[in-house]
Amino acid sequence: MQDTRDDEILATVAASAGRRILGIGMLAFLGVLVIYVALANPPALGWQIFLIAVGTVALMVADAMRRSTAFRLELTREVLRDSGGDVIARVAEITSIDRGAFAFKPSNGFLLRTSVSAARKWRPGLWWRMGSRVGVGGMTPGRQTKYMAEIIAVMLAERENDT
Repeated sequence: MQDTRDDEILATVAASAGRRILGIGMLAFLGVLVIYVALANPPALGWQIFLIAVGTVALMVADAMRRSTAFRLELTREVLRDSGGDVIARVAEITSIDRGAFAFKPSNGFLLRTSVSAARKWRPGLWWRMGSRVGVGGMTPGRQTKYMAEIIAVMLAERENDT
């Protein structure tokens, strides 16, 4: 039987409604505008196809962002996961956390390095994973991600003191 303490949620991070509306709206507006320009004032055929493709990709990313930011991130003593059940990183596999101004991290977020590489995955506006790096943040409020990063840093420090 699993200890309920291991499944206790220590911190959550969710995209704020205002950032969701603004981010998704801007991407959707860009997509519609580029497609409109391609159709209303058609340039050469190659450029028209390019503009339609760019507009379509912007609309697809806006939809992906809409779907992904509906979830929230949850940190337990064992894992960092999203509310849909996807495990982003296991706490035991986290080797370091980077919150510096010059870190390659999402806006208002932090970067985790893990000891195990995992498949690439991207949840626009919430988190991404490339190999052994996990970026958390984007459309998330800074205070929530800072709190989660502090808890992870404390967990890493406790683990180092135990060894």
